[in-house]
Amino acid sequence: QVQLVESGGGLVQAGGSLRLSCTASGRTIDINTMAWFRQAPGKEREFVACITRIYGRTQYVNSVKGRFTISRDNPKNTLYLQMNSLRPEDTAVYYCTARVGTTMASSPNDYNYWGQGTQVTVSS
Repeated sequence: QVQLVESGGGLVQAGGSLRLSCTASGRTIDINTMAWFRQAPGKEREFVACITRIYGRTQYVNSVKGRFTISRDNPKNTLYLQMNSLRPEDTAVYYCTARVGTTMASSPNDYNYWGQGTQVTVSS
């Protein structure tokens, strides 16, 4: 099994920045592609960004391109999401997730392991 623990959420004003972290433990050898999803109240869980283990290939949802950067530190089993120029519509619970598969994926059904989530609130 794999455990994922997020940190770094909080309250920030519009235009501000936050950096989310996610540390994996347990059977981390099973982890390949990792991703961030988010879920706002009353909405479905939404793909934000993913990154592969090998080569660090990335994919982003259009609404965060140019503002968010996903990265990972494989020796530390840690995933990051640098979020700049935050907007009120970015307010959501952000989830770290990982999959056994090695390719990029944007559906929550493609991911095997999930963290508990961290709240990000952007005030206007």
